[in-house]
Amino acid sequence: MPRPQTMPLPPSARSRTVTAVLGPTNTGKTHLAIERMLAQPSGLIGLPLRLLAREVYNRVADRAGPDAVALITGEEKIVPKNPRFWVSTVEAMPLDLKTDFVAIDEVQLAGNLDRGHVFTDRILNVRGQSETLLLGAATARPLLEKLLPGLNVVTRPRMSVLEYAGSKKVSRLPARSAIVAFSSDEVYSIAELIRRQRGGAAVVLGSLSPRTRNAQVELFQNGDVDHLVATDAIGMGLNLDVHHIAFAGNRKYDGYQYRQLTASEMGQIAGRAGRHTKDGTFGVTGRVDPLDDHLVEQIESHHFDSLKVLQWRNSALDFSSANALRSSLDMVPREEGLARAPIGDDITALEHLLRDPAISGMAKGQKAVELLWDVCQVPDYRKIAPANHAELLNTIYTHLMQDNAIADDWFSRQLAFADRTDGDIDTLANRIAHIRTWTYVANRPDWLADPAHWQGETRDIEDKLSDALHERLTQRFVDRRTSVLMRRLRENAMLEAEITSSGDVLVEGQHIGNLLGFRFAPDAAAEGPDGKTVRAAAQKALTTEIESRADKLGKSENSDFVLTSEAVIRWRGEPVAKLVAGEDVLAPVVLLLADEHLSGPARDNVQARLDLWVKAQIDTLLKPLVDLKAGEGLEGLARGIAFRIVEGLGILERQEAADEIRQLDQDMRASLRKHGIRFGAYTVFVPALLKPAPSQLLAQLWALKHGSLDMNGMAELPQLSASGRTSIPVDETIDKALYKVVGFRVCGPRAVRVDFLERLADLIRPLIAWKPLDAEVSPPEGAVATGGGFTVPVAMTSLLGCAGEDFAAVLKSLGYRSETKEVQRPAAAKPAAEAAPETQSTETQSTEPQAAETPAAETPADEADKPAETAADEAPAVNAAAEPASAESTEAPAEEPAADAAPASETVEAPAGDAEAPAEGETAEAPADTTAVEAAPEAKADGEAAEGAAELETVTIEIWRPGRHDRRPRGRQDQRRGGDNRRSQGQGQGHGPKGGQGEKRHGKGGPKGEGRGRGGHGGQKGFDGGNRRDKAPRDKPIDPNSPFAALMALKANMDSKDKK
Repeated sequence: MPRPQTMPLPPSARSRTVTAVLGPTNTGKTHLAIERMLAQPSGLIGLPLRLLAREVYNRVADRAGPDAVALITGEEKIVPKNPRFWVSTVEAMPLDLKTDFVAIDEVQLAGNLDRGHVFTDRILNVRGQSETLLLGAATARPLLEKLLPGLNVVTRPRMSVLEYAGSKKVSRLPARSAIVAFSSDEVYSIAELIRRQRGGAAVVLGSLSPRTRNAQVELFQNGDVDHLVATDAIGMGLNLDVHHIAFAGNRKYDGYQYRQLTASEMGQIAGRAGRHTKDGTFGVTGRVDPLDDHLVEQIESHHFDSLKVLQWRNSALDFSSANALRSSLDMVPREEGLARAPIGDDITALEHLLRDPAISGMAKGQKAVELLWDVCQVPDYRKIAPANHAELLNTIYTHLMQDNAIADDWFSRQLAFADRTDGDIDTLANRIAHIRTWTYVANRPDWLADPAHWQGETRDIEDKLSDALHERLTQRFVDRRTSVLMRRLRENAMLEAEITSSGDVLVEGQHIGNLLGFRFAPDAAAEGPDGKTVRAAAQKALTTEIESRADKLGKSENSDFVLTSEAVIRWRGEPVAKLVAGEDVLAPVVLLLADEHLSGPARDNVQARLDLWVKAQIDTLLKPLVDLKAGEGLEGLARGIAFRIVEGLGILERQEAADEIRQLDQDMRASLRKHGIRFGAYTVFVPALLKPAPSQLLAQLWALKHGSLDMNGMAELPQLSASGRTSIPVDETIDKALYKVVGFRVCGPRAVRVDFLERLADLIRPLIAWKPLDAEVSPPEGAVATGGGFTVPVAMTSLLGCAGEDFAAVLKSLGYRSETKEVQRPAAAKPAAEAAPETQSTETQSTEPQAAETPAAETPADEADKPAETAADEAPAVNAAAEPASAESTEAPAEEPAADAAPASETVEAPAGDAEAPAEGETAEAPADTTAVEAAPEAKADGEAAEGAAELETVTIEIWRPGRHDRRPRGRQDQRRGGDNRRSQGQGQGHGPKGGQGEKRHGKGGPKGEGRGRGGHGGQKGFDGGNRRDKAPRDKPIDPNSPFAALMALKANMDSKDKK
């Protein structure tokens, strides 16, 4: 296909049929050209922008029909079978057409350094057979008249007034304003600012595809947004409904350098304000200094300096060789008023390609050189680097020369790089620039095997990317909700408001906030300058909905309400109130979460219903406490105990009320038990309140009264209690009182659930109370042969889920003391060593109670052992372990921790005189010797069974005994002890029939026991008034049926065996 070229016209023939219609913006020049073209049988119009070409094409197609109009741009071709009218960009004007009418718009661009030479060529050489119109600014008039002698010039005045409005902040710019900046970063930042303050802005950049620019312009034109932020691209013939132009910058990069805008360039842009007969204004914003008076006068009067030269480049190129092409491009103009254009992208690409020997070798002959020049015309939309663009052109030219067409698979791979719609604004813009290159290539008629197919492919990809880019721009720079509301407000229309079932508040279908219970929470984005108007529109709908909700709440069932861990009352999932501390822990105050929309009887109704629900919730979950507080059926001391339990929210340390509890008679105790109270060894408590729901509610009520719901432990402790943990580590940052509220007692570094602490006491009590009355009866698991102590069996460790040092720490914190003994046992009998310490003992050591940790164990939270309660509360003084000594006597003073914490078990007192024996350097040998004597029969029997051949091993075991009380003289306490000691003197065998705190345990007599008078036996020091242990003076004969008689017989039998 021969390359179309224009033949240069001589100056004398250039003005034939030519009319120049010159004037400022908004003079109707483009409209005139369209009308004149439609009046001709055929016509061609060249426009400066692809976007403007598409706009004019649509207008002409509406008038003449789409079958009569063709659109030709570098990236798009719509050519019906027999078009009459052709709409094109100036660069893509078909030069081989012969039409009756030709128009060239914006002829002042002939002075542009980049594109000016193309406009100059069309001005000088393209003509219509009947009429040619040159449209543009008056600044081009002197040069046009010089280059086109005899030119007919028509000037048109502006149809509206343009006035300077000074400097304004961006946030105070009037509606229908366009802000002009000269970099994408500036455009984006200004658009972000307008979105935050005014609801959003449309964005127009030169790098956007026409489809994206049209979509953005449509946002502004239809009123969705009131502001447009753009580069100087809007100055090229875009017809916008703009009232004010604000310059956010006055310097631009023209491809060569940053420079100040000329007065004519500012006038071209400012002239977009005020279309048709509507006046417009212009000004500055941001950091731009106010315009000087002379510049303002030039823009307002549209009088600017004329163009000095038009850019020119030789269009009659010589393609005989590459060097000939270079020479023809280097030609300089011979006419005054024309200047040789700077080296453009196409010439730069040509030089890069010819440096490649392969390309220069292929570029031989006119056809090859002409093709090379056509390839160099591919625009560099990507703007990466000249070398990068030249590399792409190198590949295209190689394909065309070697294969006569670009390979479809290679072209398809190039498209695949851009065929993605993910990414941000800049990423999508880069992909559009990439695809525009291939769109241009696809629109070349002979470069692809099936150009029509690839034109459709590239157009589809560009459309998808353009739509995605428009969506990203809208998401980032336009608040749809605000824009719609503002448009309705401008129309002075009544705004329609509604509230969805989920509580979303909509005005004109736009979300402006949420109704949470009885409170309206507006969106922060809705708090713009018209926020009051929007809220006023929502007021009526809110009032109606809130009154309806109040009526429904008043009729709701109790199951519709929930108290959260933050003490917030939720009704059907919505927060409606919260609890705050009242004068009484069990009577919190209900504070409504409502704004001014809930008032009058509706508010009173809601308040009354919530108060009723809170009272019902407390009365149900905390019924035992409520009943105790009422005190029905309680009298005297029982009422006082009940009051103290209510004060402790269901838990009372027994030692804190020992005197009162001791004075309770059976009727008083029974009346308290009827209210669910359990008397434990350590705690008087209400087991029903240890369940998860009551426990959590009590913790919340206590925290409201004594601290805050944010205090340490409020989130963890109720959860741990509900999970069934029987002991947990103690956190020093958590208030110890909170442990007590949720049902735990702090035992050193561990906290143990009070009900399981009582179950532990129930296991210990019978082990301590066991006595070796019958030689044929083996001690139960955990009991010791001598009685009065215990070892730790599996049942105890299973109960608390801990063993070893952890379990020992709990026992020590409860007042028990441990003894370690080294015993010998058969090597094969290791499992029995700890359970039955009955072999020879060599040493006994006592340790005082200490605090230690015990690990947690998980057990059902509400298990209670009522038989244990009865045993703990009513066991006789001889064996009882649940009633502390302080509950039955006054001999345990408060200042002695060991005595206060001692379990209510059979305890053995050591007199003050013996207490000082260890201080004198004497060792506690008597218990060891006594144990050895007691254990001798069993050891001997075992030895006989094994025929004396069993191998023995030495192991250390730990025996626990109740802790000692204070041994210092304390008035009546010492008197009571003395009486007990006197009463116990002369009891030389085992235990007396009545045990007490002064009771001594005596071991069995024997040869090894003679001469031991320092202390007691069985691991505790005794007081015998100087009498030897092997003497048993009695004033009356022993009852032969008593257990002591049987014990004496057993002793005699053992003695006789020893003598043999």
